[in-house]
Amino acid sequence: MLDINIKTIPDDAQRYNTVGDYWNKNGRDNVRVSDMHNWKYEVLVAVHELVEESLCRARGVSDDAITAFDRQYEEGRKYGVPDEPGDDPRAPYHREHQFATKIEKQLAKELGVDWEKYDGAIVKLDDETPKSKK
Repeated sequence: MLDINIKTIPDDAQRYNTVGDYWNKNGRDNVRVSDMHNWKYEVLVAVHELVEESLCRARGVSDDAITAFDRQYEEGRKYGVPDEPGDDPRAPYHREHQFATKIEKQLAKELGVDWEKYDGAIVKLDDETPKSKK
């Protein structure tokens, strides 16, 4: 049975430096999106996470592998570099992330969201993340 819990939370409440996160616990899919003060932006992040998670589940990419890669990537990230972990070809979910981004861009267009402004808001939020999370 499908059980999905999606919530917007303060950015500093994320498990690590990210604007979107997902995991499965006890059969429930959990998606957390950083508060971006724009419901359209938050929906775009949530849809990206749902698409990516669904493809990962279908292809056997575990939550643990994704989280471990993301945390390692973020620890090695240079301040001010806006790349996402899933853009790295070494990411265990690279293919799934790329497809989710395509869907996200299509939905942005339908919602009338300027992709550059949206992407800039994500980068800005990452830059405002407390140093303890970087």
